[in-house]
Amino acid sequence: MRRLIGMLAGVLLGTAAAHAYGPTGHRVIAELASNHLSAEAAAGVKEILGDEFMAEAANWPDEMRSDPDDYWRKTSQTYHYVNLPDGATYEGTEKNPAGDALTALEAFTKTLKDKSAPKEDRALALRFIIHIVGDLHQPLHAGRAEDRGGNRIEVVWFEQMSNLHKVWDEDLIDYKGLSFSEWTRFLDAKIKPEQVAEWQNSQPLDWLHEDIALRGDIYNVGNAILSYDYVYKWTPLIKSQLSKGGIRLAGYLNQVFAAE
Repeated sequence: MRRLIGMLAGVLLGTAAAHAYGPTGHRVIAELASNHLSAEAAAGVKEILGDEFMAEAANWPDEMRSDPDDYWRKTSQTYHYVNLPDGATYEGTEKNPAGDALTALEAFTKTLKDKSAPKEDRALALRFIIHIVGDLHQPLHAGRAEDRGGNRIEVVWFEQMSNLHKVWDEDLIDYKGLSFSEWTRFLDAKIKPEQVAEWQNSQPLDWLHEDIALRGDIYNVGNAILSYDYVYKWTPLIKSQLSKGGIRLAGYLNQVFAAE
């Protein structure tokens, strides 16, 4: 098995670009959020995005990475994550001069609140906010720089090549074979009012602290052969993070549009 892992490593390292929650995860969080928007926030989103659903907008910042413009190939690359060494806190770590998920979220929020900003800029900001809040609920988006948030940690996922980051972005979510609308319906039915109040009583820095607390166990992958027992162990956390992400995104947008 070590030989197999070694053979896969070259392929995996060659495709280790940092990504966000896969399309399903981002759509689940966005769709959940849309179910919990205030009337003011729903109207604000509609005014900016028009006929584009939040679940559509959720993956747009990832899709645009193929655009050859420098903004997508260089400038915005760091907006999807925060890198931290083991044992470090965000507050005590030197910040990336190119920006990170938290600084980008703050900047895009200012643009979204600015009614004098061009509608195109506000739409870009809103799409990024939807996306970044999702990213901040994937624990390996607060990963270590040296392994690119787990992208350079090769694993075998049900006898297929993968890496730890992809397992958390996509594989654990897609394993169940559910559409984003099925995921949303199943999760939303179980969210209680007291959970909504608790989860929304938090700020983006709190979400990052949660990621940091979770990532230690996630990085401990043992023999790197992940199968049914891994799904059993971690699916409850995936459900929790998707639920929190959707409810918190709704609360965040409710606050933004309430201030208008």
